[in-house]
Amino acid sequence: MIKFTRVFRGISFFITVYYLCNFILFSFFPVPAAAASAKEGTSPVYGDARVEASIGEPGNLIPALSSDTASSQVTGRLYISLLRYNRDTEIETEAAESYEVLDGGLRLRFALRRDLFWADGRPLDVDDVEFTYRLMINPDTPTAYAGDYLRVKEFRRIDRWNFEVVYDRPYARALISWMIDILPKHALEGEDLRTTPLRRKPVTSGPFSLKSWEPGSRLILAANPGYFAGRPYLDGLVLRVIPDMTTMFMELRAGKIDAMSLTPQQFVYQTEETAFTERYTVYKHLSLGYTFMGYNLKSPLFSDKSTRRALALAINKDDIISGALFGQGLHTTGPYTPGSWVYNDKIQPYPHDPEAAAAILAENGWKKGRDGVLVKDGRRFEFTLLVNQGNEQRSKAAVIIQSHLKKLGIVVRIRTVEWAAFLNDFVHKRYFDALLLGWSTTLDPDLHSVWHSSNDFEGGLNFIGFSNAEADALIETGRGSFDLTLRKKCYDRIQEILHEEQPYLFLYVPYSFAAVHRRFRGLDPAPIMGVEYNLPEWWTPPQQQLYRNLLEP
Repeated sequence: MIKFTRVFRGISFFITVYYLCNFILFSFFPVPAAAASAKEGTSPVYGDARVEASIGEPGNLIPALSSDTASSQVTGRLYISLLRYNRDTEIETEAAESYEVLDGGLRLRFALRRDLFWADGRPLDVDDVEFTYRLMINPDTPTAYAGDYLRVKEFRRIDRWNFEVVYDRPYARALISWMIDILPKHALEGEDLRTTPLRRKPVTSGPFSLKSWEPGSRLILAANPGYFAGRPYLDGLVLRVIPDMTTMFMELRAGKIDAMSLTPQQFVYQTEETAFTERYTVYKHLSLGYTFMGYNLKSPLFSDKSTRRALALAINKDDIISGALFGQGLHTTGPYTPGSWVYNDKIQPYPHDPEAAAAILAENGWKKGRDGVLVKDGRRFEFTLLVNQGNEQRSKAAVIIQSHLKKLGIVVRIRTVEWAAFLNDFVHKRYFDALLLGWSTTLDPDLHSVWHSSNDFEGGLNFIGFSNAEADALIETGRGSFDLTLRKKCYDRIQEILHEEQPYLFLYVPYSFAAVHRRFRGLDPAPIMGVEYNLPEWWTPPQQQLYRNLLEP
């Protein structure tokens, strides 16, 4: 018998050490008065609500089907998982009462808590866990996350509260994959997940449940009195849909929302006046994520890797970081956070060299026409760069890219699209030339969902159509080993392949900024998990509560 601490903690420990050693990158602003009051011994009380904002409306509230940030922002408060990360990014139990790693990682045994209930009063048990697992491996389920569960050889039910999962070979992501949100069998069994009303009226088990959803306007989440860890102190959360960051910030300044993510410009220029600092505290940390320009590799414009390398030479990332981020970001050459243990720092970024870019394009047969636009075989080098509405950073980055490529004779048309349409009508259907988008990165470095060729399908996360046999093999090797040295070797080589192939132009890793109203107590910002991870523990003193009746019918 091997406990998880002996097999898996090495990975979490390695990652945690990295972040602590680089804590300056994740240094939060001084602890706000709200957090300080909580530490001085003031007793938490119930009441109030927190009003926040989202730039987009959720696509749906069934976690297995949603990959967009707007949906995740909500579902993360509605469901529970067997396991989760704690403040220090160590794996801990949530719905599971205990777990064991057996046979060198080939078998996981879980025991469920017996005080788990769905919001409709039904018990949560092994039936729900098995249902969720079988839903994930069902080929009819439109999910991008099936890969982790297809690795399972057998799901063994022991009784109502205990079960095992068996693998035929070691799988580094085994424990992490069981951080999946558990879904209700009694509600979803027999439902068509593409059309079920539960996409918008879910049965949930987390600290909050959905009270109402006004399309295009707001969602209200109410505290779940049956939550196993205890009812949250706040009565609820209100998520307002505001598809423009400037408007959102105006609402924040007016006191109509309590929390939002700030743009770099807002952070640099609009958060220092006394009227703002007296009401809000701002937290800053380096994002676990990156922004990129992705190409449709099936487009004849972008099918050749040397052309993509030419574009990397033509675009100046320094201009993008200074112009779009106001200096609040770092370069990146791959899909990992710079400075992390898995980041390949031996890769040299492409220099800004427009002349070299022009030479490559000329070698590939691109010649300037009379109007100065590059032409090859009668085709003009012009394309549409897709950007989602409301993201000021990406909009500015698009304009800078447009300017740089114009100098080469490439015409870039910028099209801005509302978030839901951006995903459903363009990204998922592969209806684009190129786009600006960002990925959040997980603490485990597995790249399967985005970069493995098996995820090149409509609705899959490999929506650019990248396929490389060596990269596929390295991804499989890396996720099949607990040996960090071997995994590092695999991921270093994958980053080299991506650097050579340039299916994405990796642009930057931004700093993140969160503004939170000072009336909230109980905040305990974590270097990696951020300020939100303990939201059920937030509370407001009675004399400062603003929304006593907001959640009443």
